Amino acid sequence: MTNNCTVAFQQATQPPETIDQAVERLMLILTGEQKATLAALSEDDLITLHFSLGISIRNAFGLHEPNSPLLAACGVWHPDDASGVIIRELWEKLIDTHTAQ
Repeated sequence: MTNNCTVAFQQATQPPETIDQAVERLMLILTGEQKATLAALSEDDLITLHFSLGISIRNAFGLHEPNSPLLAACGVWHPDDASGVIIRELWEKLIDTHTAQ
């Protein structure tokens, strides 16, 4: 049991390495109200999250770190662009889950 807890804790405290991992982490962190608000945004309005959710993603997920696996996974070279990729993927997942309800 200790090994399982240690592995789970390490995974939870390490920055995600893929877009899917980043989105899943955000799905766990965001409240239901935050998810609904995000799902209600239009694609053009996602840019309004740049200085709020975007900064949180860039800082918490280590997108400014040299050789960030997540930055590479996003297929862009700048942390700002990478957070935009992650936000868009999160938004698409939330649209799927909120329209299915």
